[in-house]
Amino acid sequence: MAERAAGALSLPDDWPAPPDLSMSLNRMGIFDWDLDSGLLHLDGSALAVFDLTAEEYDGRPSGLRGRIPYSEGIRLYAVATEAMENGSETYGAYMRVRQRDGTLRWIHTQGRIRRESGGRPHRVIGVVRDASQELADSTARLELDAVRRVQTSVVEGTTAALAHARTVQDVIDVLKESHGLEHLGATSLVMGLVESGRIHLVAEGPEGSFVPGTRVTRIDEPYPMSDVVRTLTPRFIESAEEFAESYPDLWPHISGLGITAAAYLPLIAQARPIGALGLLYGDKNGFSGEDRNLLVALGSSIAQSLQRAVLFEQDHDLAEGLQQAMLPRRIPAVPGAEIAVRYRSARLGRDIGGDWYDVIPLPGGRVGAVIGDVQGHDTHAAAVMGQLRIVLRAYAAEGHTPATVMARASVFLHELDTDRFATCLYAEADLTTGVVQLVRAGHVDPMIRGMDGSCRRFPVGGGMPLGLSALFGELDYPVRTLELDPGQTLLLFTDGLVEQPGADLDDGMRLLSSLVRDGPRDLQMLADKLCEVVDERGGEDDVAVLLLRRRGAHAPQTGGRLQQHVAQGDPEALRSARHMIRAAVGAWGAGHRSDEIELSADELITNALMHTDGGAIVTVRVLAGTVRRLRVEVEDRSSALPRRRDAGEAGVSGRGLLLVDRLADAWGVESRGSGKCVWSEFLVQDGPSH
Repeated sequence: MAERAAGALSLPDDWPAPPDLSMSLNRMGIFDWDLDSGLLHLDGSALAVFDLTAEEYDGRPSGLRGRIPYSEGIRLYAVATEAMENGSETYGAYMRVRQRDGTLRWIHTQGRIRRESGGRPHRVIGVVRDASQELADSTARLELDAVRRVQTSVVEGTTAALAHARTVQDVIDVLKESHGLEHLGATSLVMGLVESGRIHLVAEGPEGSFVPGTRVTRIDEPYPMSDVVRTLTPRFIESAEEFAESYPDLWPHISGLGITAAAYLPLIAQARPIGALGLLYGDKNGFSGEDRNLLVALGSSIAQSLQRAVLFEQDHDLAEGLQQAMLPRRIPAVPGAEIAVRYRSARLGRDIGGDWYDVIPLPGGRVGAVIGDVQGHDTHAAAVMGQLRIVLRAYAAEGHTPATVMARASVFLHELDTDRFATCLYAEADLTTGVVQLVRAGHVDPMIRGMDGSCRRFPVGGGMPLGLSALFGELDYPVRTLELDPGQTLLLFTDGLVEQPGADLDDGMRLLSSLVRDGPRDLQMLADKLCEVVDERGGEDDVAVLLLRRRGAHAPQTGGRLQQHVAQGDPEALRSARHMIRAAVGAWGAGHRSDEIELSADELITNALMHTDGGAIVTVRVLAGTVRRLRVEVEDRSSALPRRRDAGEAGVSGRGLLLVDRLADAWGVESRGSGKCVWSEFLVQDGPSH
């Protein structure tokens, strides 16, 4: 009955309408996206939705770039990618497309994802349709709300990222690299800071957009950033025509950038303007009330971050200036040595710490080399560093042994009104003999570079850091002696050169060894190379470097002097003292009497350690006069004078001073305050032995 009734009616020949006609009339088209080949097929109706002809489309997604604004493309790509990765079968999104006449129109796209047996997506088939009339519907309103939520989340995310920005450049990097501008629809930004009644440009906007004469502008000049700073009111420019009319001097320089709208925001902190921000748009027409509120909120967050950054940089500059003032202004020329020093502040944290170096000329052709690091990264650390550097230099210049210099510096730091401690490495080098005495207080070991470029770590048995050793009463610092040959280089450095978060110190030392081995021969160039590596790598700690190279052997100097403290029960210090004496004897022209001098010195040292309480201070020096004499002195804290006595029944003890009397040309005993000094002298020839 129904079929007969229908047949009795007069119907169009194409009734019911074919699917392609129905979709065309409703501005709906079909797409087929082959993910493997990258080809995207659009039927005629789909091309019409994008306002394209078949001749204008090349069959690839890139062919739609002229129709889909960049920010919309980013959002669509994110929706599709998320669906493909989380196993979804379909996805859908609203977006705006640009028509041939430049206007924007809403469309909706929906795709079904086809996957291989293993689940990998390989094809998407779907539809695109005109959604202009749906803006009044609840579905479109929900989509618009989602876009607004994205914008709001961008502001919130940008604010969170800005909380970690420490410098002005950090703030600029956050804004440019967080993709916040893309989600807000802006193509670029400009930013200026207020300084001394002028606006200094710190971010210039898109490449090629710099306008001559705008690097520094007065607040009363006719520029948008000047206006918002002067009035403390945001300025929203909703069209190119409005921009050209409002700022006729500026517009001719930027009209070629395709700007369709702009928002300029005053950056206000503590009720005063500190700068201005400009957001430039290439496909925006007007600002809604919600847009304006979001941008004002963003401007407020940026202003707070900028104020923190400016204050941080001011503090940093103050600390850096303080530290530079505390470091030596120049390194003295030291005969027989080539020296290079460098300091680099941290590149990541940008804090100033307490790293320092110092070079101290000492009597007798000796030189003291210091490298150290005060705990902390602030002006207080720099101030403590300066005080510690000065007192350590004073103790060394007074002639104390390296161990005593370190112990006294530790007591000084402990008595300061501070909770800071410091690591330190002190090297006292006699450039005539090449003898170097090293004392380490919690610091990293030094390195030695040979004539052939080889580099090795030189372990130095150390004590506790300065300040802590005094706190815990552990003031005995062992001394390690090495003989630096002509052409060899001693490398002292702070831990920032070899330590990285999460990395092993030994790995850092091996890397440094390879850098030094492969580095240039020239000492200044080598120091620069090490700093270049630090700059490229970045880091959270400062770096100080001191390189000391012994030049070719030079004539011994009258009054040459070496000294070392030997503690009781410290065989390493005893070996170092013997090493020191042997090197001095050879370098100061007494090689023909080396056995006599070494044996005599050994007897004096052993006698002091066995028959007195505490350690001994061993000094070897050259005495000036018509006849050159080499003198060995051993000081202890006992006032009891030694005496020659007969050997014991076993004939083992009691022969020490008898032996000294036979070997030395002269010997004697002198009172020294609370103790005494036993000495022996040997006549030597005028030049060094060979």
